[in-house]
Amino acid sequence: MNIPFSKVAHAGNEKKYIEEVLASGWLTTASKTREFEEKFARYVNAPYACALNSGTAALHLGLEAMGVKKGDKVFVPSMTFTATAEVVRYLQADPVFLDTEYGTNLITPEILKEAINNYPGVKYLIIVHYGGQPAEMTNNQGTGILEICKENGISVLEDAAHAFTSKLNDTAVGNIGDITCFSFYANKTITTAEGGMLTTKNEAVFQRVKKMRLHGIDRDIWNRYTTNKQSWEYDVIAPGYKYNMPDLNAALGLAQLEKAGQFRRRREEIALYYYKHLNHLAEYIDLPLLKIPSENHAWHLFPVVIKEKSPVNRNTIIKKFAEKGIGTSVHYKPLHHMTYYKNKYHLKADDFPNTEKTWQGNLSLPIYPDLKIEELEYICKQFNEILQKL
Repeated sequence: MNIPFSKVAHAGNEKKYIEEVLASGWLTTASKTREFEEKFARYVNAPYACALNSGTAALHLGLEAMGVKKGDKVFVPSMTFTATAEVVRYLQADPVFLDTEYGTNLITPEILKEAINNYPGVKYLIIVHYGGQPAEMTNNQGTGILEICKENGISVLEDAAHAFTSKLNDTAVGNIGDITCFSFYANKTITTAEGGMLTTKNEAVFQRVKKMRLHGIDRDIWNRYTTNKQSWEYDVIAPGYKYNMPDLNAALGLAQLEKAGQFRRRREEIALYYYKHLNHLAEYIDLPLLKIPSENHAWHLFPVVIKEKSPVNRNTIIKKFAEKGIGTSVHYKPLHHMTYYKNKYHLKADDFPNTEKTWQGNLSLPIYPDLKIEELEYICKQFNEILQKL
């Protein structure tokens, strides 16, 4: 078989909406982008949503709108993609790297409390909802991450690149904290090819991000060409960025959004299949630790950890899977192993024991809506054969 690690599902209105954009003659940020923002905001029940050309752009402008500046420090997990930390450096601030919980790869309230004790001057946190499972932002005891941050004067930005369609209790990710950033990269739960979205409850943040995504101009291009005021009459309120989402990308997003619930349910079915058919390998692999109902998980990733006692290590398993036509990935090589962060911040592996334990064996299996049952059977069969547990 030939089973890629990721594959885009696009059996809906993608082609139709793209053709509508082409027929309109308006390819950049216009009515389709505005429609995508409005429908996305309703989907996650957020007051405001601003479309951007990447999840990284959303993170950058979210931090900028929060007031992060040169010399500030921002808590970030080491087990994440580089975008989470690099946006901190864009603003000449400094990331303070944290370990994560083994099994979930999430920052927990306990980890955060310890970090606040060790670094009392940090006033910002980027929380990553790893793999599609939300962190413990709130709980019935009032001791969740948001409560802890409020008590300590810490502003929170949610990196939900993995977590569109996730919920914490009955609240959608995107409407839990003040600012949430999503990614629509090609392998995400829905895609715009490249793109992102920032949702917020704060109108001032929304207005700031909306202006900063297009050079700091006080009127977006759609407004300039659809009102009676001269299109060339605008003001620059700040040195902004070129982060707007074109209508072509938004057209894809609109079609994908229509099937987001269906996509999530299929991802959940695949995840539950893996749990059922790989659980007997517990001597050699750890399956993801699930701390919420499976129906509240976005299931962007299905990351397992190959244990030290396994007869075959992670890298060999990747090679053997590839020989059998199965694509896999690793999420992630921790940032404290990356040359730039390791050298600049003098990071040591011993300071991240849970992340290290994960990193030595982490392996992400295919999980996407178009994955067929016979392909799932084949993946699990090969895993059994590799680990000699038929």
